[in-house]
Amino acid sequence: MGLGGISIWQLVIILVIVVLIFGTKKLKNMGGDIGGAVKNFKSAVKEEKDGVEDEAGEVADDAQDAVEDLADDAEEKAAATKEKVAKKKVAKKKTTKKKAASKKA
Repeated sequence: MGLGGISIWQLVIILVIVVLIFGTKKLKNMGGDIGGAVKNFKSAVKEEKDGVEDEAGEVADDAQDAVEDLADDAEEKAAATKEKVAKKKVAKKKTTKKKAASKKA
């Protein structure tokens, strides 16, 4: 038994019949055409894969830029908040000193 229940002799008989019907020249041309089609298909798949990888790289770069921008914004907001807190502390100290001075007087 050969492939899927077909013996080697059955395959040889089928091959002989195909050669008699189409001839070797036509079979050679068909083989070349099929080979060319497979080659073109493989190159198209490779090009598409490369294009997808390039786009994925661009998306990753854009995401990294967005994260960096968000981090910068967060740092700026934190600095502004620290500054406000420091001003409030200074103002609170001044009012505390004024209240203490007015109580002494």
